[in-house]
Amino acid sequence: MFINEQWKDYELLDATNGERLERWGKYILIRPDPQVIWNSPRRHPLWNHPHGVYRRAKSGGGQWVVSKMPADWNIRYGELEFKLRPMGFKHTGLFPEQAVNWDWFSGIIRDACAKNPEYQPKVLNLFAYTGGATAAAAKAGAAVCHVDASKGMVQAAKENLRLSGLGEAPVRYIVDDCRKFVEREIRRGNRYDGVIMDPPSYGRGPNGEVWKLEECAYDLLSLVVQILTDKPLFFLINSYTTGLSPASMGYMLMDLLPESIAKSGMLSTGELALPVTQSGLYLPAGASARWERKGK
Repeated sequence: MFINEQWKDYELLDATNGERLERWGKYILIRPDPQVIWNSPRRHPLWNHPHGVYRRAKSGGGQWVVSKMPADWNIRYGELEFKLRPMGFKHTGLFPEQAVNWDWFSGIIRDACAKNPEYQPKVLNLFAYTGGATAAAAKAGAAVCHVDASKGMVQAAKENLRLSGLGEAPVRYIVDDCRKFVEREIRRGNRYDGVIMDPPSYGRGPNGEVWKLEECAYDLLSLVVQILTDKPLFFLINSYTTGLSPASMGYMLMDLLPESIAKSGMLSTGELALPVTQSGLYLPAGASARWERKGK
């Protein structure tokens, strides 16, 4: 498992009966989670004192049935700062389990920059959402291309980088369909030293067609590997899709990476997980496949 235990402004207090009890800064939220299939007693006292409760509707969707939260508030992770907003589909604008990946690739970037102070790695962040990974990569010293199809999410990312003191960092913000952007980068001959991919489980193409990640992941990866430099630093792909296991993602990645690149590095795969304060156990919260270059 890939586990981050460095958060101070986020805490998974408890999890049972399809729900998480979480602390986001000073606010307590209850949100649904399909991974929580057990029904242990709700022993944590804060189950009875939430600031926000999101309930799913039987007909689909859902809403915040309790909302004592402000419209937005900020939390920090190390040197990074993020603005949270309760969104229509249970989200807050941040996935705390991803911090373990931020730390992983940030270390790779910092090491590369330390070995060659004149080197600035180019990192592509696809399906980049509100910019958590973009902020981490930029803070570590990379020039980042941040791509997301939602103009609102890209604006949120710009604000998060500004809050983190990275308003002037070398970041390109692109509002575009990720696949179409990658196809253009291939034609333009642009290459990247690191790639971060966090595609949604379901999405819609540029013409409104519905796609499922498990059906499209291999084809999409086959394009993305074409924009790596000859000696890339890392490649990260995340999934929240039950049909894509960490091992499956790792197999696809190693199958598609050029042989010279694949053999020059190491693959690791695993579940992302969050520590649960009440039980001392770990809640599965997604999956990642990571490749990193070893040696020169």
